[in-house]
Amino acid sequence: MGVPAESVDEEGGEETSAARSMRVAAALARKGGDQFAKPGRLVEVRFVKGQSLSLTASRLLALMILTAGGDAWQDTTHRMRKSDIRRGHKGNERIVDMLEELHRTLFAEDDKSWRGKRATKRFNLIQASWEEVEDNDKETGWIEWQFTPDARRLIQESETYAVMNRQAVLGFRSAYALKLYEEGALRLHRRQPVWKVDMVGLRAALGIDPDKYADFAQLRRKVLTVAKAEIDQLAHFTVEWQEIRRGRAVIEIEFRFVSKDAPAQIATVDELERHSKGRKARRDDTVEKVVASDSPLPHSPTVDGVDVANVLKKVTAALVSSDAASSGGVELWARFPRGRLHFGATEEAAREIGVRYGGGWDVDMIAEAYRDHMGARLNTLSGTKLEKSWKGWCEAFFNRRGRP
Repeated sequence: MGVPAESVDEEGGEETSAARSMRVAAALARKGGDQFAKPGRLVEVRFVKGQSLSLTASRLLALMILTAGGDAWQDTTHRMRKSDIRRGHKGNERIVDMLEELHRTLFAEDDKSWRGKRATKRFNLIQASWEEVEDNDKETGWIEWQFTPDARRLIQESETYAVMNRQAVLGFRSAYALKLYEEGALRLHRRQPVWKVDMVGLRAALGIDPDKYADFAQLRRKVLTVAKAEIDQLAHFTVEWQEIRRGRAVIEIEFRFVSKDAPAQIATVDELERHSKGRKARRDDTVEKVVASDSPLPHSPTVDGVDVANVLKKVTAALVSSDAASSGGVELWARFPRGRLHFGATEEAAREIGVRYGGGWDVDMIAEAYRDHMGARLNTLSGTKLEKSWKGWCEAFFNRRGRP
């Protein structure tokens, strides 16, 4: 989820000419996992009027930044397997369309002309790309690409960054939701969780065509409401907005991004690990719920006279007891420690997470705040969910308070 990337900023010895965002990107790449850093200047660059990226092209650009990691600012080529892009699609034809879309999409930033006058600079992000042409229509191969000098300059100048989750990026079904997610991740890292923007700026940032959704009620329903629903479900934060009006017309929007508490972060992690099919139904709470029962099923399936459900139950119990035995007879993360995080397997594991993700705060102080916040709910958590809840709390604690 939301990693306190400042804690990885000082790891390793990246070249001094690399901006802070690139040092963080390199550190996150070394750690592995789904988190990656997108430079703030790339998040804030706006689309040229009338242009935007489709959802698939936006995802590809995110994967390119993730793959390039701490070397994204350098004048070099980067490469990625086609299979990492397709995500289950059998053909490579969509990759061609996404690459060509990235090549032709223009971005803009404020600049000055040769006379020192205010000017708008327009540029691309991808300079060149290579796609391997496979014989016999094989579903393998690689793509290579180079970022343009303008893109590398923006990356190198970025001292701020958005820490994003790869699974969340690939999980969005709305390009507007993905862009708003990037804006929120960037501002939460800056500890400036409010984004106030006029309607022209909002359209430029999210890539909304000037002639599309001219009625704000449509924009609210088709863009903002959809984006909020997806972000609240998949991101490590939630988003709200306030409409600022002049008369009856909406002239500005004030977005507020709020880090999720520990239980909500657990639900988000669980959702990201589930298949995307049925995600909208789960979000709308229209999924039929199965009520567990200890009583045997009326028609439990059998194979050669063997009760399959009973066998599965025994195997599960054996695995649980095996886990407990491997931790010295005490199940790791059976409950959250009640005292100081010093002695014992769970205590040591909890302390390690607190040191790693707590941003330098006293781990016992973070633990005490966690116990107070969770209250009786803490007794209902164990195992992986408890571990992820504690990690999410440490991250949120640091995000709210900054360094001690």
